Amino acid sequence: MLLVLPPVSVVGIRAVRPRHRNTRRPRALCLSCRPTHRSFPASHRAGAADLRRIAPMPPAPMAAEKRRAAYAAFLPLLLLLALRRLLPSSDPPARGGEETLASRYVVRFLEYRSADDHREYLEGGLPREAGPWRWVERRNPAAAHPTDFAVLEIRDAHRDAFFEAVRALARVRDVHPDASHSRAALSADRARGKRFTAMSFEEEGRGDDDDAVPSNNASSSSGGPRRKLQMRRPHVTSLFGAAQLWERGFTGRKVKMAIFDTGIRADHPHFRNIKERTNWTNEDTLNDNLGHGTFVAGVIAGQDPECPGFAPNTEIYAFRVFTDAQISYTSWFLDAFNYAMATGMDVLNLSIGGPDYLDLPFVEKVWELTANNIIMVSAIGNDGPLYGTLNNPADQSDVIGVGGIDYNNHIASFSSRGMTTWELPHGYGRVKPDVVAYSRDIMGSKTSTGCKTLSGTSVASPVVAGAVCLLVSVIPEDKRKSILNPASMKQALVEGASKLVGPNIYEQGAGKPDLWQSYEILKNYQPRASVFPNMLDFTDCPYFWPFCRQPLYAGAMPVVFNATILNGMGVIGYVKDPPVWQPSEDVGNLLTVHFTYSDTIWPWTGYLALHMQVKDEGSQFSGIISGNVTLSIYSPAAEGESSPRSSTCVLYLKVRVVQTPVRSRRILWDQFHNIKYPSGYVPRDSLNVNNDILDWHGDHLHTNFHILFNMLRDAGYYIETLGSPLTCFDASNYGTLLMVDLEDEYFSEEIQKLRDDVVHKGLGLAVFAEWYHVDTMVKMTFFDENTRSWWSPLTGGANIPALNELLAPFGIAFGDKILSGDFSINGEQSHYASGTDIVQFPAGGFLHGFELQEDPKTAQNSSTPDTQNSQSQEKSKLSSILGMLEAGEGRIAVYGDSNCLDSSHMVTNCYWLLRKIVEFAGNGLRDPVLFSEATRLKFPVFENTQKPLRRPDVNFSMFSSVIGKELICHQDSRFEVWGTKGYGIQPTGTTRKLPEYQKNEVSSSPNRLIKSSYKRQDEAGLQKSILAPSANKFDDKRDYFGFISHEEVASQWMVPACFAVTTCILVYLSCRAQQRRRRPRKGSATGRLSSSV
Repeated sequence: MLLVLPPVSVVGIRAVRPRHRNTRRPRALCLSCRPTHRSFPASHRAGAADLRRIAPMPPAPMAAEKRRAAYAAFLPLLLLLALRRLLPSSDPPARGGEETLASRYVVRFLEYRSADDHREYLEGGLPREAGPWRWVERRNPAAAHPTDFAVLEIRDAHRDAFFEAVRALARVRDVHPDASHSRAALSADRARGKRFTAMSFEEEGRGDDDDAVPSNNASSSSGGPRRKLQMRRPHVTSLFGAAQLWERGFTGRKVKMAIFDTGIRADHPHFRNIKERTNWTNEDTLNDNLGHGTFVAGVIAGQDPECPGFAPNTEIYAFRVFTDAQISYTSWFLDAFNYAMATGMDVLNLSIGGPDYLDLPFVEKVWELTANNIIMVSAIGNDGPLYGTLNNPADQSDVIGVGGIDYNNHIASFSSRGMTTWELPHGYGRVKPDVVAYSRDIMGSKTSTGCKTLSGTSVASPVVAGAVCLLVSVIPEDKRKSILNPASMKQALVEGASKLVGPNIYEQGAGKPDLWQSYEILKNYQPRASVFPNMLDFTDCPYFWPFCRQPLYAGAMPVVFNATILNGMGVIGYVKDPPVWQPSEDVGNLLTVHFTYSDTIWPWTGYLALHMQVKDEGSQFSGIISGNVTLSIYSPAAEGESSPRSSTCVLYLKVRVVQTPVRSRRILWDQFHNIKYPSGYVPRDSLNVNNDILDWHGDHLHTNFHILFNMLRDAGYYIETLGSPLTCFDASNYGTLLMVDLEDEYFSEEIQKLRDDVVHKGLGLAVFAEWYHVDTMVKMTFFDENTRSWWSPLTGGANIPALNELLAPFGIAFGDKILSGDFSINGEQSHYASGTDIVQFPAGGFLHGFELQEDPKTAQNSSTPDTQNSQSQEKSKLSSILGMLEAGEGRIAVYGDSNCLDSSHMVTNCYWLLRKIVEFAGNGLRDPVLFSEATRLKFPVFENTQKPLRRPDVNFSMFSSVIGKELICHQDSRFEVWGTKGYGIQPTGTTRKLPEYQKNEVSSSPNRLIKSSYKRQDEAGLQKSILAPSANKFDDKRDYFGFISHEEVASQWMVPACFAVTTCILVYLSCRAQQRRRRPRKGSATGRLSSSV
C-alpha cells in the first residue's frame, strides 16, 4: 500500500537531528494538526471550496481513509521521537540548556601583550586548515591591561585541526577548556568533574552539638532566641585579641584587600572603605544578591558593633567572580587574577576550593599571583571528617590554607583533613591546613543591613584574612613590599600559633593563630628562611600522628616526612648545600637520613623530604634518637643590595626506635598500584554512594584508611608503605603483603617475583578487591561541562583483569559480578558493598559463599541519575566472596570488597575479618570458623564464565605507573635499591604494554581522559582520538536513521521499537478493516450530493 504523507510529516522528519547538533528546535508535531489549504494546489483548493459551498459535508471516505493511513504510518515515528526525548541521552549537554556546535577554550601565551596584539598574531598565524574560530571579547576592567591568554570559540568539528595548528605557533603556550566552576552550599549533590564548593552554610538549631547536620539554608539572620544564644559568646575578633592591636592604632589602614566572591553593595552601612567593585561575570550587576561576598567582607572589615570585622579600615576591593547562580569560568578568574596583580593587591581571600590540583591554568595563575607578592588566604574544604580531602588552592604551599574549629577548640566535623595527595604514591604529603580558625556560627554582615551567622571553612578563611590585614598594617607602608610576602606572613602565623590539645598535625596544622605573638614576630622581622614544622618530635602524640603511633626499626621501609621550606628572603631561592643530619649523641649514628628537596624554591616556598632509616646494626637497639637537620638557603640580592641573601634553617628531630619486630607482625601496604583522581576518572568503590563519584582521597594508610592503620597498630602489627613496584622489597622481612583497592597494572617481573615470594619465601598475601563491570563503567561515562570533554572510568573500583593476572599462578580469579548485601560469620555482621565474586579457586582451599544480591546495572547513565534508584535487583543467590589457600610455604587470602576497610563510605567495618586474615597470612593461624571442613574444596572451582576483560577504548598508559613506564625503585624504598629494578631483578630495558590497546600518541596532559570511539571529547585538544579494534562491541557505533546507534538498538531502543512496530501493524490492520466495511457506492460524489438535495 502506497502512503502519501502530508507535508507536515515531511517537515517533521527533516526536523529530526542528533541532539548534539546546533539546530533550531522544530515546531511541535501533533496528530490533531491538519494541513492547511496552503499545502494543496490552487485548483484543489477551489474544488474544495465549491464542495463546502454546496453542503457542509464531511470529507470523502477515500480521502479520509488515506489521511488515516498516513497518520497511522506517522504515529510510530512520533512515538519513537517521544521516547527518544524521555530516554537517557549520551550526547553532551550544552551550556544554558541549548544545543551548540562550538565550545570555548583558553589559549595561553608565553608573554603578556595587549589583547589586540594576541588577536592579530592568531589571525595571521593560523592557516585556513585550522578551521573556523571566533575571538571572544572580554569586556571587563582587565581589558585595559596586557594579558597572557585569549578565549576562543572553536567548532567541535574542527577542534583537532585547530589544536594542531595553534600548538605550532611559537608564542602559544597551551590550550585548555574554559572550565566552569559551580559553587553551592554544602550539599549531598556533588557536581561531576571539576568541583568548587561554597564552603559555608547555616546550621539551624544546632546548639553546641559539633556533629549537627548542616543546613543548606544560608540566608536567615540572627534574631530571636538564637540571637540571644549567640550574643553570650564573645565576638570572633575578641577571641583572637584584635583589640590589643586596635589600641595601638593598627586597623588595616592602607591595606588593599581583594575579596573574590559574589560582590557587595556600594552603600552598605557596615563598610567605611569600599574602594572598588568589579564584575567579572556575564551578569550586568555589581551587587551581591546571594549574601556570601557581603558576609566575607564583614568578617574581614565590618564596622558594625554587633558583628565587627578584624580590620575596619582595610580598603575593600570586591571582585564579583560568581553569578547569582553561583557559576564561574576559568577565564573570569584568570582575568580577575591578572587585574589584582596589575592593581597591586596586598591580600586576597578565596573562599572556594576543589580537589583538582592539576587544573593547570588555575593552579599556575595562583603561583603567579603569589609570586607578585599577593598574600592569598583560602579555605581548606568542607569534606571532613574524612582524611585526604584537602581542596585546591588551599593545599598549595604558597597559599595560607585555613581549617575550621568550634568554640571549644575542637576541629569542626566538616573541616577537611590532610595530608596533601599531590605527592602520592611515591612520596608523602605535606602538612595542611597551615592554621585553623573559628568556623561555627560566626557573625557577619547581611546583604543590606544587620548580621547573621554562617558556618564552614569559608568562614574561617576570612577570619584569618582579616587577621592578616591587621598584621600587614603593623609594618610601615614604605617597608611593606620589602618585608611582607606570602612566606614571611605564613612564618608569622605558624610560628606564633598556639597548638591545640587533641588534634593531630594534619587536622590543625600549626594550630590557632595568636595575633599578638604574630605581631611580636613581624614588628622586628628580618627576611629569613625557615622550615615548617621546625620541630619533628615523633614522641609527641597525638600531634605527630601517624609518626608517633609507630616507632622506627632496622630493616623497615624509610619513614618519609615532607616539610615545607618558607623563604621570606625572596620569591626565588635555592638550597646552597645539601642538608646535614647532626645527631645529638653517638647512638644517633644508627639513624640514616637521606634528603630530597626542591631544586628551585619558587614562589616563596619549597619542600624538604626526610627519608629516615635505621641501620642494620641497630636491629637490637631500643631508645630515643634526636638531633638536628641543618640546611642553607640563599636568594638573589634584593633591590638596593649587592650580595645574595642567605639563611640557615634548623630542624629539630626526635624519633623512637625499637628492636626489629618479628616477621609475622610486619605488614607491607602496596601504595604503588593505586591510581586516584586527579589525574584520571577513577570511580567510587561503592556504587550505592551517589554524592561523590570520584575516588580522590588518596587510598593511603594515613588518609581514608587511617582507621585501619590505627586498628592494626592497636593489634600489635607494624605497617609499612611501599610506593615502588613489588620487586623493591625483601619478602623475607614481612609476614603479609596487603593489597587493597588497587587500580594499576603489574610488571611481568612483579608477577614472577610475587609467585616466588609466596611459594618459596613464605610471604602471606591478602587481597581486597572491588567491583569491575565494563557495561557499568560505560554507563558511568558523562560529559563534563567544565572541561568540555567526555569522562569515562579508567577501570572499575579495582583493576580486576590486572589482579587476575597477578593471581593466575595460584589458580585464583575474580569475576565481574557486582554484589551487595548483608551477611554474618559466627555472629559477626558484615556489609558487602558493590564487591565482586570469586570465579576460580584451587582444590584444597577454603571458599565461603553467601546469599547476596547481584546487580550489574546499578550505575546508570549520568544523564538520568534518578533512574538508578528505580532499577530492580535480581534475587539473592549464593556467591563466593572469601577464599583462603596455602600455596607452597606461603598463604593467600582474597576477599571481593574493600569498602568495609575504607572510611570514606563505610557502612559496616570488617576489621575483625582483616585481623583473622592477617593472622592466617602472616602467622598461619587458622580460625576454626573460617577454616571449617564444610568450606574446604575437594575439587577446584572454575565457573564457566568469561573473565573480566580490559577496556581497549581507554588510554590507560596516561595514568598508569606501569604501562609504558620503566620498572624502577623509587626513593620511598630501601636505600640500597634506590634507582635499581629491585631485589634479584636483572635489567631488561623493557616496559609493559597492554596488547588490547593500540597506542597512537601519548598526551602531554595528565589530567583528562582521551576520547574513544564513542566520539568523546578530549581535554583542550592535547589528546587525540584513540580507536580500539573495530571488532570490539563498544566501538561498533553504526548509526541507524541518523539518530539511533548500534548500542542503543541493543539496549534502550529495542523495547520501544518493538512496541512502535506492533502499534503500526495494528493501526494498519484496523484501517484496512474499516476500508472493507465502507466500500464506496456506485455513482459520483456530485450525483450523491445532488440526490441528497
